[in-house]
Amino acid sequence: MKLIIKRNQKAQTGLFGGHKGMSFLLSSRIELTQEEKETIVKYKLENHPITFITQNGTDIPSETVSTLLHGSTTEVKDITVLLNNEEVIKNACKDFKLLLEVIATFGGEEVIEF
Repeated sequence: MKLIIKRNQKAQTGLFGGHKGMSFLLSSRIELTQEEKETIVKYKLENHPITFITQNGTDIPSETVSTLLHGSTTEVKDITVLLNNEEVIKNACKDFKLLLEVIATFGGEEVIEF
């Protein structure tokens, strides 16, 4: 699995064209190996939530496997929010990769030496 992240910025203008600061864009997309794609289809993980937004104490899926496969872009006004969102996506993809690795062990055995 590869996570491709792009950061961008754009100037914000007011109603009469005045400069209103900058906004920041975070684009993310995942690329999967053929084996990972087959696992996702086999276990119907296309709509598996990768990240969440918390609203009123409830976690609501924000990004899914499918949205990240197609690419997703968010726009924020604060660069620290962009950096936080980027870290959330990175960690979520690491967790999803671990899930795929565990799924790959089904039907076999794991030998652990100490």
